[in-house]
Amino acid sequence: MSRATNGPATRQRRNRVLKRAKGFRQGRRNLFKQAIVTALRGDSFAFAGRQQKKRQYRSLWITRLSAAVAPHGLRYSAFIHGVQKAGIKLNRKELSELAIHDPQTFASICEQAKGALV
Repeated sequence: MSRATNGPATRQRRNRVLKRAKGFRQGRRNLFKQAIVTALRGDSFAFAGRQQKKRQYRSLWITRLSAAVAPHGLRYSAFIHGVQKAGIKLNRKELSELAIHDPQTFASICEQAKGALV
């Protein structure tokens, strides 16, 4: 009787890894062991990059809000505290979009935040 090696499954597994390693340089795309290591490393960088993206966007919204509340005589931290005390349920992304696209509404929110601080 011939020996069963489960060759198709092994080949599929290798091809799956090598497909993920497409575009890498030199042996990292051709050699199975190097492709595994590089693909796993790339996955960890991709995960970290997604987390950094969230941080960078939040930082951008905070910078926009800080610049938008300055003409209204507020600091960013005081504005956020006032918004929370006033019971306004908008997050930083929504507030920054309002500041850009609807200045009148944002001005009224600033006034509400000022009123809640006093």
